Amino acid sequence: MIKQTVLPFKIETTKDTITAHAGLALVGELAVGLGVLKAVDTCLPKPGSNAGYKASEYVFPLVLMLNGGGRSLEDSRVIRQDAGLREVLPLTRIPSPDAVGDWLRRMGGGRGLEGLESVNQRLLKRAMHYDGIKGYTLDIDATGIMAQKEEAKMSYKGFKGYMPMVGHLAEHGMVVGDEFREGNDSPSARNLEFIKHCRKQLPKGKKLKALRSDSAGYQADIINYCEEEGIEYAIGAVLDEAVMGAIESIGADDWKPYQNGYIAETVHCMEKTEEAFRLVVIRRSYQKEMFGEEEVGLKYKVVATNKEESGKAVIEWYNQRGDCSENRIKELKIGFGMERMPCGQYGANAVFFRIGVLAYNLYRLFVLKVLDRSWHRHQVQTVRWRLYGNAGKIVFHGGQVFLKVRSRVCELFQDIRLRIWEFVQT
Repeated sequence: MIKQTVLPFKIETTKDTITAHAGLALVGELAVGLGVLKAVDTCLPKPGSNAGYKASEYVFPLVLMLNGGGRSLEDSRVIRQDAGLREVLPLTRIPSPDAVGDWLRRMGGGRGLEGLESVNQRLLKRAMHYDGIKGYTLDIDATGIMAQKEEAKMSYKGFKGYMPMVGHLAEHGMVVGDEFREGNDSPSARNLEFIKHCRKQLPKGKKLKALRSDSAGYQADIINYCEEEGIEYAIGAVLDEAVMGAIESIGADDWKPYQNGYIAETVHCMEKTEEAFRLVVIRRSYQKEMFGEEEVGLKYKVVATNKEESGKAVIEWYNQRGDCSENRIKELKIGFGMERMPCGQYGANAVFFRIGVLAYNLYRLFVLKVLDRSWHRHQVQTVRWRLYGNAGKIVFHGGQVFLKVRSRVCELFQDIRLRIWEFVQT
């Protein structure tokens, strides 16, 4: 019987060496040029024998896989089986997914986290070199990751999983600090220590000038620290009895129309704060019941701050967290596969999450320092579709390796490679 098809094309095998991810070679070239592989091998534990895999042979394929859209350790097989990509990048040996899982567990019980943090710090140093910025804004936020693992703890949101804390620099979106936490950890726990840790990651000559946080950062020790160090802050206030009392003391004439509500401010002091600070308050009406007798209530949004701008300017600056932190955490989780942890052990997942941060920061560095401005507004899914997913053919001629791509992207690839070379030389 003759096999039928909808469209009149045929499928056959080819002996040509090809890659479906030619654009990933550019990200890989940047990583090599910046010395990421050497840094990984220097900062992470060495293999137990000469025949063992080096740390970079585990990390580099994972970084490429996460940049390319892979979401699990099994997806690393795509990199392992991509003969074309392995010809143009230093991917001579790639461990199996099972071996990667074993390595993550070993690193989780050893110095893996500290080593990866050192590697990330080197990337941050390159990102901030000659950027013309001396003072940075830190956005911190916790994010929930669901995980049906035996060791996972129940979070306050009602699911088992983890609750990592992430710190972004608003000016360029790089992750300056991450702390993988158990699901039952409070989002407000150890936040001052986390802020200090993020501050220490900044290269010499750079400083933390401002802090933004949701109500998990509404703590006297954080406010005192910011005042002592000259750090501007805007922190969502907890609507406790003291704050509600301060709001009730605001006179009726002090409320001014703002968007679909009203705005006012007052001065407040917590029991353990050393300085008084401003509370900028937005008041809006809302309907308590959708059906039946209508009852109108009041809803408040309160921001504690030491900034001297108008209340409206403070709110607008505080609301930028949505793009600078919350949306970038979504991209880290969804765009780079961090919404799903691969292992049953907390330590192994913490190492995997930090590799995800490394992959994300390499991507941010690639977009901001290598690609032109027209790419800066795109999410990673668009970059994958338009750049990473271009096919390429590997040709060997005259002792050289050629990566052949379509004519319409050839000039783009050449321009990107030139920009990579120029950047790594600085």
